[in-house]
Amino acid sequence: MAGARPPCLLLGAAGVGKSLLVKRLQKLSSKEGAKGLGEPPATLPTVGTNLTDLLLQRKITIRELGGCMGPIWPSYYGDCSAVLFMIDAANPTQVASSCIQLLSLLSAEQLASVSVLILFNKIDLPCYMSLVEMKSLFRMQDIVSCATQSITMVETSARDGTGLPDVLQWLQATLRDPSCP
Repeated sequence: MAGARPPCLLLGAAGVGKSLLVKRLQKLSSKEGAKGLGEPPATLPTVGTNLTDLLLQRKITIRELGGCMGPIWPSYYGDCSAVLFMIDAANPTQVASSCIQLLSLLSAEQLASVSVLILFNKIDLPCYMSLVEMKSLFRMQDIVSCATQSITMVETSARDGTGLPDVLQWLQATLRDPSCP
């Protein structure tokens, strides 16, 4: 597998929707993706890690790490090409712990030059916090100004597909082959 791009890491607390996101992105990036997402597939909590390939202009591998694996996430930082960090925008009780996890990964030396996509998920739920509220709670302006990484934020609903084309577009732009125009 010489020359293969390291996987993107998909991180976030347990229950934020990482597994559903990966399944939906895989469906969207397939030949049938244009026909619509359909009903959300069933998911189970990830125990350990899942590897999923997305076929965009080139193959992109997503390594989803279970939320309960937070303490060992750093052992995967050395082998990643980008980070997707997912936050449950409908769960205010997770904000503090998600912020700590985000600050921890942004301060990791191994990730100093890795692009980061922050996904505020579950915007389809009536109790979700808006992007403005989430940015304020996380003090995103301060985080972005201090971070060495390029940080992008997107509101998503892995359930209904909102924002998922933006995620695929970010992956393509961020992980494009520098030898191709």
